[in-house]
Amino acid sequence: MGNLAPTAFLWTDHTMPEQNSGGKFMTRRIRNNITYYHAAFPEAGNQVTLCPTEDSQTPPALSASALPLSDSPSADSPSSPLLSDSPSHTTASTHGQSHARPLLLFFPWLGARPVAVAKYRDLYLTRGIDVLVVQSSVMHFLWPRWGLDYGLEVLQVLEEPQFSGREVLVHSASIGGYTFTQVLAQITQGPKQHAGLTQRVIGHVYDSLVVGTLEHMAIGLGKTLVPRFEGFVKNAAMFYFWLFKSHTADFYNNSIQVFRNSPITTPALFFFSENDALCDWVAMENIIDLWRKRGMTVESRKWKESTHAAHMRCHPQDYLSTLERFLKSLPTLSLKSKMEDAL
Repeated sequence: MGNLAPTAFLWTDHTMPEQNSGGKFMTRRIRNNITYYHAAFPEAGNQVTLCPTEDSQTPPALSASALPLSDSPSADSPSSPLLSDSPSHTTASTHGQSHARPLLLFFPWLGARPVAVAKYRDLYLTRGIDVLVVQSSVMHFLWPRWGLDYGLEVLQVLEEPQFSGREVLVHSASIGGYTFTQVLAQITQGPKQHAGLTQRVIGHVYDSLVVGTLEHMAIGLGKTLVPRFEGFVKNAAMFYFWLFKSHTADFYNNSIQVFRNSPITTPALFFFSENDALCDWVAMENIIDLWRKRGMTVESRKWKESTHAAHMRCHPQDYLSTLERFLKSLPTLSLKSKMEDAL
């Protein structure tokens, strides 16, 4: 169920980064639930060749048969394929280059397994983009005040010297979109203080957002926490939302308004399906239309049938080609040049 006290979210680990067993990338625990992955750079003046991460499978070309089916919340197989023209080797020269590389802020779905998270992480690591994985706790959702505090903690991490000034790309899946919305809520409360971050975000991707009524949220909890007792968890959650309305439902309604009026207006991409019980696709399209009316560039890919937080498994080529087109369309020469340098 995750952490049960807000103080647990403030635990930090300032140990030096340790190289993974395959020597392919570096991992650093920034906070509890926040992990940083970046290319392994040598000492200044030396050269190193970076291979795909140990748990990756890098096909020479994208094909459905080459894709491991492991990106659903219940999956437990090797990590994901790369985009169609992803390199199998990346060359870097100095440790200082890490600070110049774009940063992906990845918010996985609740309870995402490491092998599943690695699939998305590797999509970006091999493209010359470092990755900051921000895990969500169910308590961030059940007691929104803690979620809001966690959003501030994420902002503080992004303002640390190793991350400040870097271009940021956001990729949120399922409840990860809720956690990112808490970051947006903190930005709206201090627009001048956090103006730098809104200017650094170059694009945002949303996969299987939980959108709709409180019932959609309750259904999501049932399917995620105890699938065997999904109905009971849903009813218990609805009663909980009613009992603590001022501490839950009112916060959720405010979060919806924050997301609809997001202070980040750079290009966005949405993945969703019509048969997703956790996502009201009509409400999703209403948000997309609203953002477009605000002048934002918004792309989307909707399927008639798919699986929540597993669109990449169900529609691999479609998902990856859509994501790749979106990345290449981002109006920033910096991102494009860094991705090309990684080839």
